[in-house]
Amino acid sequence: MFTSKWFRIGVTLMVGLFVAYLDRSNLSIALPGMEKELGIDGAATKSLALTGFLIGYALANFFGGFLANRLNPKITIVTMVFLWSVVQIMTAWISSAALLIAFRIILGIAEGIYWPQQFRFARAWFNKDEITRGTNLIQFYGQFLALSLGFIILTPIFDHLGWKWVFYITGGMGVFIVVPMFLAFLKNKPDDASAPDEPVAEPEVAGGKVSFQDLGGAPFLLLVFSYFANGMLFWGITLFIPMAVLSLGFSGFSQGVASALPYFLAILLAIPVSWYSDKTQKRGLIAACGLGSAGVFLIALPFIESPFGKLALITLAIAWFTSCFTTNIWSIITSSVKPSAVGPAAGVINGVGAGLGGTTAGFVVQYLQSWSGSYVPGFTVLGVVAILGGLSVYTYSRIIAGRQVTA
Repeated sequence: MFTSKWFRIGVTLMVGLFVAYLDRSNLSIALPGMEKELGIDGAATKSLALTGFLIGYALANFFGGFLANRLNPKITIVTMVFLWSVVQIMTAWISSAALLIAFRIILGIAEGIYWPQQFRFARAWFNKDEITRGTNLIQFYGQFLALSLGFIILTPIFDHLGWKWVFYITGGMGVFIVVPMFLAFLKNKPDDASAPDEPVAEPEVAGGKVSFQDLGGAPFLLLVFSYFANGMLFWGITLFIPMAVLSLGFSGFSQGVASALPYFLAILLAIPVSWYSDKTQKRGLIAACGLGSAGVFLIALPFIESPFGKLALITLAIAWFTSCFTTNIWSIITSSVKPSAVGPAAGVINGVGAGLGGTTAGFVVQYLQSWSGSYVPGFTVLGVVAILGGLSVYTYSRIIAGRQVTA
């Protein structure tokens, strides 16, 4: 079991991303308890606190992606996990909003450097018939198990022990669980004897420059915009969902469950969607439907009066969009760019898309909430952008399909 690539690479990196997403989202739970103690007030300060991670993440992903081919993957991700975990523990000792923002930026930089490296492992260990399941195991399940279980587990910890213990626990998991696990199981590339299914392996440390054409040329920008829309939609809701759920009248344990519900449903839906994607290879169409449908659900929010109805639409938007888009987008990326450009492509897309998109969404949703007293206007804006993103990824998939036919 421990020598299987599905455990050695898939499960191990899934655990790493599980903890990474706990560290990203823990502030959404802890912030209400930190506001008075640290003097966090005003839309601008709250937005910076919530999106500080994404600012550092955007910069580090972009430059980390292009450095990916010059770094040793295992050494890099072990170092970054240790760094951001220590920063998480230190966050429990802060005494000002400025220091909180600084630590969140450092967290974003460390996780941004980490991110592109995991896709080098996926490209090296999984072949084209396994890549959707491989990347889903690493990225999708690690991410959404953290968000679903995290809101349920961390909310009562915050309620009973206070905000400091949220950071002690999440930081400690990185230092005492993830780092030892990475050191024990990760390997940059398979030996010939352990790779009978002919994965597309990269060298351990590759060199050379990556050109715009290696990324796919002008159509690559469509992919970047679709992920920008994904970043706005995902982070615009995820950063605020505990507070949005509270504003709908859910509190205590029900707040944690309601906040987690979209991510639990996403995990369930991802199983048939992943199977269907690998079977049909229609990843672009499936991703586009997920993103576009979520946009329609969110645009409908202002017309629904019931808090349960609003929660249902938000839940469906996140669950359907992520199970369709998130499960396919990294397979599209890793299979449509040149092997030597996988790291840079992942860095650019995740940096500009998730980092810039998430930061933009954080300010948009917070300012519209401050102006209107509701999260609905901001979520509606996210819906419009999501529809445009769906059209973008569909157009990209059609262009790539046309290139493959004429090649």
